Amino acid sequence: RTPGNLGMPGRRSWDDNSSCLRHAAVIEGARAAIKEILCWHHMNLAARIKSWWSGNEKPLHLRHGELGERAARKHLKRQGLKFLTANFRSPRGEIDLICRDQDCLVFVEVKTRSSEDWVRPAAAVNKERRQRLTRAALDYLRLLQNPRVKVRFDIVEVLLQDSAVREVRHLPNTFAMEWPYRYG
Repeated sequence: RTPGNLGMPGRRSWDDNSSCLRHAAVIEGARAAIKEILCWHHMNLAARIKSWWSGNEKPLHLRHGELGERAARKHLKRQGLKFLTANFRSPRGEIDLICRDQDCLVFVEVKTRSSEDWVRPAAAVNKERRQRLTRAALDYLRLLQNPRVKVRFDIVEVLLQDSAVREVRHLPNTFAMEWPYRYG
């Protein structure tokens, strides 16, 4: 009989408990370290998904975009336009702001930039983007059962400096509906 095994294989006495606890702690520590190494990427991903869902931390470009849309909305209200809706989405496109200017329905594309060193923000509204805006506008008009109203497309440029609004430029009636679409 060996000390500590009570004469049965795999059994230990209470005298040998401290060594058993030490081994268990080492094994548990090793398991935890391996688990942390294997799950670090997944835990990090889970944390990112959790923060994304809770809305705590949005990427900087999204925060700048929201800031630009708020500034554009304020600016257009000061100019006398009546705000109708923001971020209208249809399967064929999205419109940042929709306003009314007397008897005219105004579809607004907001472009926010932290600098205009390379090109003006409005230059980002290319032909493809204009077509998407046109199709989304037609979808919005269809939801209203095609009212007899004038429509126009405006662009609002918002320039930021140190994540604060520096300048807002409203470019009214920037483009007409893209070919082959027409309204009215």
